[in-house]
Amino acid sequence: MSNDTTTRTKSAGVAPEKSDRTFWGWLSVWTPYTALMKLVTASPRRQFVILAAFPILWVLTQHLGPMLQMLRVSLTDAYPVAPGVEQHFTLDNYARFFGERIFWQPFFRTLIFAGTLTFCTLILTFPVAYFLARHVSRRNQLLMLLLLLIPFWVGEIVRTYAIMILLGNTGAVNLVLKWFGLIDRPIPFMYTSFSMGIGIVYLTALYMLLPLYSALEKLPKSYGEAAADLGAGAWTRFRRVTLPLTLEGISSGCTLVFLISTGFYATPVLLGGPSTTVFSETIAGFFHVAGDEWPTGAAFATIMFVTAMLLTGIFQKLMYALRKGDTK
Repeated sequence: MSNDTTTRTKSAGVAPEKSDRTFWGWLSVWTPYTALMKLVTASPRRQFVILAAFPILWVLTQHLGPMLQMLRVSLTDAYPVAPGVEQHFTLDNYARFFGERIFWQPFFRTLIFAGTLTFCTLILTFPVAYFLARHVSRRNQLLMLLLLLIPFWVGEIVRTYAIMILLGNTGAVNLVLKWFGLIDRPIPFMYTSFSMGIGIVYLTALYMLLPLYSALEKLPKSYGEAAADLGAGAWTRFRRVTLPLTLEGISSGCTLVFLISTGFYATPVLLGGPSTTVFSETIAGFFHVAGDEWPTGAAFATIMFVTAMLLTGIFQKLMYALRKGDTK
């Protein structure tokens, strides 16, 4: 009698009484669920398509879609279009950048700033990543990473204001220097290239630190020990062993920091001055006026985006060639 009941229960798509104890046990033998799982996992290609559908959709709608819309706007003579006005496609917005040299200075300043600050961020964060990955026990590495991540839990504006408080005329840096008797009057750190550089390095340090830490953490310590046994000094071990094997992390970190640095807006506005105007401020200026200037701002943003991507592509090619040469 019990066997007949169990058979009828299974045929009706209802879990047996023993499997009814948990939700997952009931779900695993539910006929519609098992049929759906068989359909989903029928082939590796189908599994890939289902798993990749949401990330691809996210990239298309949240990243590629806005970029294509900005490109479309940059090719028009007016946006948004007033009622009854016909919209025309034109290249005048791009010609304006190449025809008026006044826009070249903030453009090249942005690229130089981004490249210089990327290098500075690498120099400052590499020792931290090295110490964390090579000299801190695995048990404490997670705690140290958490402590380093805490400042990045707040927004960009809050952290920028923290830099302003530190570098102001009555800020902590000037107060400490005055307390030690090194200065009589406050040093005007604010609204200079120095203050803007400090702010951007502080905001982008995490994007450099994590790739470097990941690359250094995977590097076996036995490599350095073997080099030391062969008579290599500390600098030689770093130059011939550590640095070549962490080029991938360096490449990833520099790419992230450079791309992010070219797009900062709030930090240069708050920490910079008239002599440190970057291209993002120029672009924003077009969007703060009438709609006729929006296509120009979109064109300038496209120029900066394409230039940054080309430079990072060249950098990645050089780093790949360097890594390939080191492996030979």
